Amino acid sequence: MSSTPTNTQADDAREPGQDPMLNINALGTDGGISNAPHDPTSSPQPAQSADPSASDAGAARRRYRRVWGSQSRSPWRAPQLDRSFIPVFLRNFLVWRKLAIPSLVGNIAEPLIWLVAFGYGMGALVGSITIDGTAVPYLLFLASGSICMSAMNAASFEALYSAFSRMHVQKTWDGIMNAPISLDNVVLAEMLWATFKALFTSTAIMGVMLALKISTSTHLFLAWPVLLLTGITFSCLALVFNALAKGYDFFTYYFTLFLTPMMFLSGVFFPLTQLPPWIAAIAEALPLANAVALVRPLFMDQWPTQWWLHVGVLLAYAVGAFWLALALTRKRFGM
Repeated sequence: MSSTPTNTQADDAREPGQDPMLNINALGTDGGISNAPHDPTSSPQPAQSADPSASDAGAARRRYRRVWGSQSRSPWRAPQLDRSFIPVFLRNFLVWRKLAIPSLVGNIAEPLIWLVAFGYGMGALVGSITIDGTAVPYLLFLASGSICMSAMNAASFEALYSAFSRMHVQKTWDGIMNAPISLDNVVLAEMLWATFKALFTSTAIMGVMLALKISTSTHLFLAWPVLLLTGITFSCLALVFNALAKGYDFFTYYFTLFLTPMMFLSGVFFPLTQLPPWIAAIAEALPLANAVALVRPLFMDQWPTQWWLHVGVLLAYAVGAFWLALALTRKRFGM
């Protein structure tokens, strides 16, 4: 959990409108306010040992409260968003741009291995799968589901490990909040950045699928908005666990207990009709299952049935998870 300031007398005793940095000599060695004039001949007092990063983080958060303080101190208050999230997004992009090629290889390698191993290997044994009376090659069936799974994984990894590093380990969020950028906009920028990574990865995988002529559907590019919404949904869900995490090990629970079961129960590798009815009913409410239900018909050159219902489920997950993630992050930062 982020460090909290150990001494706030300087902010409490400061007159309204006065910046504490304008009168540095008035600060005592213990962090409090000293009214006595500074004596250059006096012996310096030994400074207390403190973590500089924790001190900087505490100063950033006190400055944040002065600038962005709200009449409502409830962490569940409505999001306060503006265009200041754009520089945060661009900052992440500039850092990532130096490692774009290795990042791309890492993001598309695993789904392509799944596609080759199961699509061509198991596909030769399975042949085709019947969906609503239409025989579909197993390679096409798997490809339409694995691209949604790739968007889920890319968004989750970015909003968990990378966002946690910037928030907790590197204290990048605290540094950003020294500028007139609110915590709400930092969280929004992280969500959009993870969504961008998910869409980028999905686009690269779709390019490989087109090169292999796995699907030649004219509706294929309509899957982009669905993959965008899928990235938003799983970015918001991951930020909830990012706000709760004490360390990287905590994310193991999210992947083991949530993402992995959903990957196998959402129709990526086999139709939901193969499951027992009560499990299939639960699986149909999962966000990945609704994303697959939207993308797979597009790969088959068809229009998804009840598309409004699937879009509504994804939107509900996204809005609810973002609100929860924002509230938990506010509580973590004491804001």
